[in-house]
Amino acid sequence: MNDLQRQLTTAIWRTSSHSGSGDQCVEVASLTGDRHAVRDSKDRGGPALILSPADWRAFLATARAH
Repeated sequence: MNDLQRQLTTAIWRTSSHSGSGDQCVEVASLTGDRHAVRDSKDRGGPALILSPADWRAFLATARAH
């Protein structure tokens, strides 16, 4: 298991405060290097999107604009 896999396994995931009900739930976790992971709360064992600090800021700005 590499470092990123270990971080994803042991990460403290939280449900986004902007998640809706039904199929609109996402979870986020902070990782080392100011990176963030985003995953579908219905598929916790599935893939996670890993965002760099700049990508995380852009993601939040886009989410807040909608």
